[in-house]
Amino acid sequence: MKITKPTEAKERIVLALDVDDLDEAENLVVELKDYVGFFKIGLQLFTSYGFNAIKMIRDNGGKVYCDLKFHDIPNTVSHACSNLIKHNINFFNLHLQGGSKMVSQVVKTAKETSKALGIEPPTILGVSLLSSFGQRTLTEELGVEKNIADYIMQLTKIAKDNGLDGIVAGASEAKKIRHEFGEDFIILCPATRPTWAAVNDQVRVDTPTEAIKAGVDFLVIGRPITEAKDKVAAAKLIIDEINSALSD
Repeated sequence: MKITKPTEAKERIVLALDVDDLDEAENLVVELKDYVGFFKIGLQLFTSYGFNAIKMIRDNGGKVYCDLKFHDIPNTVSHACSNLIKHNINFFNLHLQGGSKMVSQVVKTAKETSKALGIEPPTILGVSLLSSFGQRTLTEELGVEKNIADYIMQLTKIAKDNGLDGIVAGASEAKKIRHEFGEDFIILCPATRPTWAAVNDQVRVDTPTEAIKAGVDFLVIGRPITEAKDKVAAAKLIIDEINSALSD
């Protein structure tokens, strides 16, 4: 089922279940399902428990964002996404660096699979550039001469032109994306850290306030909540910050 634009602050929070143990993940879901909108299953949890992780979230009344960043030849990715859709997820992503042919085939296959299942297609987002990348990595290691902002806009155009519902991008790019691609285009910020939390291994990081004011719809937040001594209190602090930014 496609996701809709969030109306409440908590709906904007996508909690990253970046843990190795399914019981630990389930404890987080049970404790926090009333304080976040979605639970993110990434490679760490998926490679340990696969579709059981999705089932666990569903069984506990949660909604699912699959952050598997598909990137392969079009036929392989479209079949993988078809398999994923059969497990009743809300939204997932794929790498835009896979190119327009891969993206368009995934969109087509998602519609066909969903129609065969009698369900609404899930929301599909394009991953622009990993939040661990800075300009040096982009230019010196990947050989891309464009600056990060222009490169992300180029990838966003691929997403929009080929039928994706939105983009995974930082707050620094969100204002321009929102201006050029419209209010209905979903923007998810992948690396959100409150000012009181450690940055860890991210390079391009935004606070909830920065993200909301830039026009971001959804914020992926992990360790600031999952590693907090009082996880519910940490989630409430972020909800308050989001509400404050929205009121401004």
